Amino acid sequence: MPPAWEVGWALVGGVFGGIGIMSLYQGLASGRMGVVAPISGVVAAAIPVTLGIALQGSPGPVRLAGMLIALVAVVLVSRANGGGSRRDVGLGLLAGFGIGVFNIAVSRFEPGQVFAPLTIVRASEGLLFVLIVALGRRPWRLGRSILPLVLLVGALDMAGNALYILATQAGRLDVATILSSLYPVTTVILATLILRERFARSHLVGVLLAFAAIVLIGSG
Repeated sequence: MPPAWEVGWALVGGVFGGIGIMSLYQGLASGRMGVVAPISGVVAAAIPVTLGIALQGSPGPVRLAGMLIALVAVVLVSRANGGGSRRDVGLGLLAGFGIGVFNIAVSRFEPGQVFAPLTIVRASEGLLFVLIVALGRRPWRLGRSILPLVLLVGALDMAGNALYILATQAGRLDVATILSSLYPVTTVILATLILRERFARSHLVGVLLAFAAIVLIGSG
């Protein structure tokens, strides 16, 4: 069992992470992806990066340049056609803030502590979802055909969070956050290869910038 203060950070991560994910998916489902996704991605990365630089000092000019290029890459890769409303902007900001606080909270775990506090994070998120479903009387039942995909997504999400926690324990918070925020690159590439979605010019530029950012951050 983790100590009490670590349980507290796990609960904070669970609540804010749950709020962030729900806001993100709500924005993607009902709003403009090209507005919600870039705002949430940049805000979610900017909050931990700012804290990491404040606590651990500047990462150096090469890494700092890579981080700025990575933020530009996230915006370009997440873009889609069409404008957004104030609601889209609000959901994007709320999603980014929640995920940003989650990234900070889980980075506070002691080295070697990963799965116990992460279980607490997931349990608190689950309770939050149940509470919202019950109070809002929202539909929640899943069809059998989609259940295997949901389980696969859950397993991959848990693995991603565990690896992010290990990355923050092995190195700098800002570096781990920036590299993990490049996940839209993978989404765009897979959507192009598997779903045959159109690969826009801005997406291509964003992917190339993402690779350049990774090289700069790694060499720095």
